[in-house]
Amino acid sequence: MTAAPETQADPACTETLPLAARGGPVSHALSRVARLHRITAGKLLKALDLYPGQEFLMMRLWGAGPVRQSELIKEVGLDPSTVTKMLQRLEQTGHVSRCPDASDRRAVMVEATERSCALLTDVSHAWTRLEERTLAGLDQGERQELARLLAKVEDSLCKETADCPEVRGTGGGARQA
Repeated sequence: MTAAPETQADPACTETLPLAARGGPVSHALSRVARLHRITAGKLLKALDLYPGQEFLMMRLWGAGPVRQSELIKEVGLDPSTVTKMLQRLEQTGHVSRCPDASDRRAVMVEATERSCALLTDVSHAWTRLEERTLAGLDQGERQELARLLAKVEDSLCKETADCPEVRGTGGGARQA
């Protein structure tokens, strides 16, 4: 009879590290944190009648104005059908408008509506609350160090893919100096 494999303690959590994740304890912890962060963001956004991810589309539109839908899809790096569904919902709630591009009637232009200005303030407040909840256990120095380390991790991952918004120069990332 062979003994069951021993589980290795994961320092980032009180649960044990799954056997398949032993080669990537940081990646495992990062995945768990990202999942919990998205759940928390989802709860805050639900109060605004938004689904997670829609705020990123709106941030892009608020920041840079009207854009072709095809370009927006490229910039956010999501499946076209997912972005189309998000835009349909945002259009139904009056936060975006879509119309044919005057220079190419086959293309669709997307822009934030006047009504979405109130949403801008609400999303900004939601992201402030998300930041507070995410970093509640960290002092200022730890917050700065975490931001620095996450930027390094992001840079490493961006070098691995041409799909990274920062590599394409859209400035869609969360990094700030």
